[in-house]
Formats: sequence, structure tokens, C-alpha cells
Amino acid sequence: MGKLFSLTYPTAAVLLAIRQGHRYGFDLMDATGLPDGTVYPILRRLERRGMLVGAWEDEDAARAEQRPARRYYRLTPTGEASLAEVAERFPALVRAFREAPGAA
Repeated sequence: MGKLFSLTYPTAAVLLAIRQGHRYGFDLMDATGLPDGTVYPILRRLERRGMLVGAWEDEDAARAEQRPARRYYRLTPTGEASLAEVAERFPALVRAFREAPGAA
């Protein structure tokens, strides 16, 4: 795979958080420490590039928990492959996610 266009530190953090099992916006914000104005544009950009697939949860499930519906994200094979570049460019970030409480 070629180099990702504009693989930034925040983008790498979002990819790593999704790999770690954080799947929706607020959860990703908590895992990365990034604000919503950073996380949501990254998610949209990664989805457009085919690195993530997002799907809305069932409205009834969200309503039962008295909250808005969440959009859940997962890495595609392209997104998984991009993690090699993340590891190469940001090894300290990879270590930080590996050592974080609850890391897989």
C-alpha cells in the first residue's frame, strides 16, 4: 500500500482507537483526548477514503437507552493495512495505545 495522504497524529490516534475497540464518536473522543471538531471530520474523511465503514445503530436501541443513535465504525482491510504506516510514523503513539488501561 502506498503512503496515506496526510496521515496526521490525530488521524493515527483515531485509527488506533478503532483498532482497540472504540467504535463511535464520543468513545473515540474519550480514548484519544481529541475534541469533536477533530474526531468527526477525521471519521468522515477516513470513511470517504474507504478505510472505515460506518453504520447507524438501530433507533429503537438508542431510544431504549434514552440517547441519540450512534454511528459505529470499523476498519476495512485498507484501514487495517494503514496501521503499518501508523506504526512506522508514530511508534510512541502505538506504544501508548498498547499500554493504555483496557488495551487488547
